[in-house]
Amino acid sequence: MTYDLAALRARIPALKDGTAYFDGPGGTQTPAPVIEAMAAALAAPLSNQGHVTAAERNAEAIVAGARAALADLLGVPAGGVVFGRSATQLTYDVARTLARAWGPGDEVVVTRLDHDANIRPWVQAAERAGAAVRWCDFDPDTGELTPGHLAAVLTERTRLVAVTAAANLLGTRPPVPELAGMAHDAGALVHVDAVHYAAHAAVDAAALGADFVVCSPYKFLGPHLGVLGARPELLRSLAPDKLLPATDAVPQRFEQGTLPYELLAGARAAVDFLAGLDPEPAAGGDRRARLIRAYAAIEAHEDALRLRAEDGLAGVPGVTLRSRAPHRTPTLLLTLEGRTTEDAYRFLAERGVNAPSGSFYALEASRRLGLGDGGGLRAGLAPYSSADDVDRLVAGLGEFLRTTA
Repeated sequence: MTYDLAALRARIPALKDGTAYFDGPGGTQTPAPVIEAMAAALAAPLSNQGHVTAAERNAEAIVAGARAALADLLGVPAGGVVFGRSATQLTYDVARTLARAWGPGDEVVVTRLDHDANIRPWVQAAERAGAAVRWCDFDPDTGELTPGHLAAVLTERTRLVAVTAAANLLGTRPPVPELAGMAHDAGALVHVDAVHYAAHAAVDAAALGADFVVCSPYKFLGPHLGVLGARPELLRSLAPDKLLPATDAVPQRFEQGTLPYELLAGARAAVDFLAGLDPEPAAGGDRRARLIRAYAAIEAHEDALRLRAEDGLAGVPGVTLRSRAPHRTPTLLLTLEGRTTEDAYRFLAERGVNAPSGSFYALEASRRLGLGDGGGLRAGLAPYSSADDVDRLVAGLGEFLRTTA
């Protein structure tokens, strides 16, 4: 079977307004089954988790189902799945907890390619602990972050390396397994930001070499929350702050307060929806196997559209493509000769094409590219993107650049 784009788009209500959505890196549009799962969770009896009443049992089932689904998505045990308000919050929690064991002489490595959510928590935790921060560079001309860049800052004193699996500003996919291997050889832990990556590729925490990996379901057709995956034995070695009556069990001791059950129901539905995009259902296998095949189909679809977009934009005078790494997601960062990308963003929006302008919390990357804090125009493809969407983007930018400033 082929990738059924029409069937996919028909199940996403927001697409009915005719907008071409290139703002997926900031949050994707939501399929009807995900919306319905959240509504069903709230419509049924619901209470704190327990085993006596129907409401308690419903809460238990929602949490267990969501853990199993996100475990399949990340390639980690269900007992290593932690839910939180956002990937940013979860990274802060892990950073504060790990930093209790850091002190003068210890070092933490962060990269200039990353979203600030995988930089600032580590920088601030290290500063409070008296540890040093080492900055891993990337090549602003190619957008690549190589093992050589990490080797320049990695030492036997490194306690943790924080790196992105895919850069949300440029789309660059660094060679994380090799980078993680280097970090582990130096005795360091590895925290991988897969928030942007999980929207476009199947995550395998073990293959990446990630000790910790975070993602956000709203970037892959789900609701707004954060998810962290880790080995349960690693989580058991950590003692986060928690309330005295709260359980000390893993992973629950990392989850502060009552979980948002309706969002967990939606997250599970989003994973199931993605698995349902498997173009070879007759091949069978469990949900993890179906997810891997589905992501392969998503990648092929998005890469074809990316090439279409790049070919089209190459014919538009005044457009510079900043996303140049050979291995990257279908995320295009553009700058425009003599015109502001903020103006282009507004011009396109008036024509039903959503391609926002900014640095999108990747301040270090934007500054390293010489774009200051303003960044550029980011056009991100998603599983529901179409050839018509791409053509409208290209035509809209051409029209904008032909108008007088």
